[in-house]
Amino acid sequence: MTVVGVTGGIGSGKSAFVARLSQHEGVRVILADDLAKRLMVEDAAVRRQLVERFGPETYAADGSLDRAAIARRVFADEAELEALNAIVHPAVRRGLTREMEAARASGVRVLVYEAALLLETGGDAVVDQVVLIDAPVEVRVARAAARDGVSASDVRARMRHQIDPAEARQQAGRVVDNAGTLEALHAAADQLAIDLGAGPRAV
Repeated sequence: MTVVGVTGGIGSGKSAFVARLSQHEGVRVILADDLAKRLMVEDAAVRRQLVERFGPETYAADGSLDRAAIARRVFADEAELEALNAIVHPAVRRGLTREMEAARASGVRVLVYEAALLLETGGDAVVDQVVLIDAPVEVRVARAAARDGVSASDVRARMRHQIDPAEARQQAGRVVDNAGTLEALHAAADQLAIDLGAGPRAV
């Protein structure tokens, strides 16, 4: 089984790239953000640490995570963000290890791990290849602002927490430039699937 880490800054198009990869036979995709969301709700140890650090208001009365409240708190304070990451990232790494073992046991040919902070958290050490999806900063800002309904300044504030694209390019084994069309991005994803020995598109 080949494990591929797909990363890229906000607005780069990595989600669309991974969605295309997932359509190929023999490919399984794990999204770091989805894994983190699940663990923050279902993992008792993670819940306990979050409540101890951020207070009981971290969770709503129905037990769901108040993600908006957490986001407002951590993106405005570097120390708070570091505290959140110190709780969540190790749990995600443990969860990824379990997912990798399950994928290998079920005969998955290509496991794709999509993580915005793959390089920042050392995730590149547990994958066989790093693929970076990149685009010019202004393109990424425009995409993310339109997608999330936020201001350009809000997007740039989030970018400050991510690795510099030039440094990411040096660490990646493969770089996909996504300044063009969605069709071009899909073609790049299809080519990667072919290169990794995955099957044809299932849909």
